[in-house]
Amino acid sequence: MVGSGKGSFGFNKNIIFLHELQLISNDLAVRLKNCNFLGEILNYFKMVIIVEQGDITQISVDAIVNAANSSLLGGGGVDGAIHRAGGAEILADCLKIRARQGGCAIGAAVITTAGNLPAKKVIHTVGPVWLSENSHNLDKLLADCYKNSLTLAQENNLKTITFPNISTGIYRYPKQRAASIAIRTVQDYLLEHPAAFEQIIFVCFDKENFELYQQNLREENL
Repeated sequence: MVGSGKGSFGFNKNIIFLHELQLISNDLAVRLKNCNFLGEILNYFKMVIIVEQGDITQISVDAIVNAANSSLLGGGGVDGAIHRAGGAEILADCLKIRARQGGCAIGAAVITTAGNLPAKKVIHTVGPVWLSENSHNLDKLLADCYKNSLTLAQENNLKTITFPNISTGIYRYPKQRAASIAIRTVQDYLLEHPAAFEQIIFVCFDKENFELYQQNLREENL
């Protein structure tokens, strides 16, 4: 309640009230500014983060991420598809990496030529095999797959990149959980490195993953 007299400590109540109004006004201005900034961030995410359903080997980008195994010798699923489409040059580069460091650790990433693929480079990353009793550790390793792949792409000035749904095939990672980790990790990376990428495309082979990624992006207002 606003009064016109002086309080017991000799302060004019109107002056105190005006000061409080100024503080409230300043706080509101900060909030509005943050809202505008948040809107700009969301618009940026919408432009950069894309979800498609299709064949990752057919999309023209700077870097294709391969869901590899630690041997780097190729395998099933997207790993086999990338090696088949890219040809022997990819395996030759992988063998050089094996000779140098003995494969690729879970959560880590290495880079090779793209061979015959419509890309400049292939980034190979090894996702974790799902075990529910070790879920927290595995979530970090899966996030590392995305973070380390993005870091390697940025270091090589690769501006457009495609990701498969890492670990959700024969490694049995829960698809909803994996989608959430993928999107959150990419968003966090973009906030730290806002000019690093022009497009980050999640390429979903199956309809279920495609719909899960779309749902996760809608929940993020993207």
